[in-house]
Amino acid sequence: MSRTTHAIYISLLSLIVAFALIILIIRGLAYYNTSLEERFFHADHELLKPSGAWGHGLGIIGSFFMLVGVAAYMIRKRYRRWSRLGVLKHWLEFHIFLCTLGPIMVLFHTAFKFGGLVAVSFWSMVAVFASGIAGRFIYIQIPRTIEGRELTLREVREMNKGLESEASLERRIKRLEKMQNLFKYWHVAHLPFAIVMLIIMIIHVGVTIVFGYRWIF
Repeated sequence: MSRTTHAIYISLLSLIVAFALIILIIRGLAYYNTSLEERFFHADHELLKPSGAWGHGLGIIGSFFMLVGVAAYMIRKRYRRWSRLGVLKHWLEFHIFLCTLGPIMVLFHTAFKFGGLVAVSFWSMVAVFASGIAGRFIYIQIPRTIEGRELTLREVREMNKGLESEASLERRIKRLEKMQNLFKYWHVAHLPFAIVMLIIMIIHVGVTIVFGYRWIF
């Protein structure tokens, strides 16, 4: 995938997220602006409430997107047999796409009403999302091959052959060391929040099933 094609790919994913957000806002703005006490009498209450056809569906689809986004990227990253299925950095972009769109849909699923276990899950999701943005920033600072594989210090030093000055090499090495350390600390924060979010999500789904919420099925 060329740089131009990759830019188009990123732009398309971003447009999908933006378009979905605009649709969700337009569709439910009047309802979400209504106070919690008065929503019961709103014409869209049965549709947009968390257990409504629209609201419940957003929760299911959003959760599915997040699970697929996490699982697909982890499988592609950890198992060599999948290494030929596209470039890793493109999988990362797809992971970010699904794990951005999914939380947005889950946010509207809650109808902006948080409490109890759902609140813990929601804020864990927010923490995962925020740490994911920070992780993305750190990720792009680390020198990589065109396939998206992280360069080692040895490989960076070998690149000195094409550099004009020793100072340029030292800057790249220092940046690599710094970003690698930051990335390690980032995993310490990102992974626990993701695990908490997934556990509570599973509990939440289990409870809704026990209480008979089946969406459209």
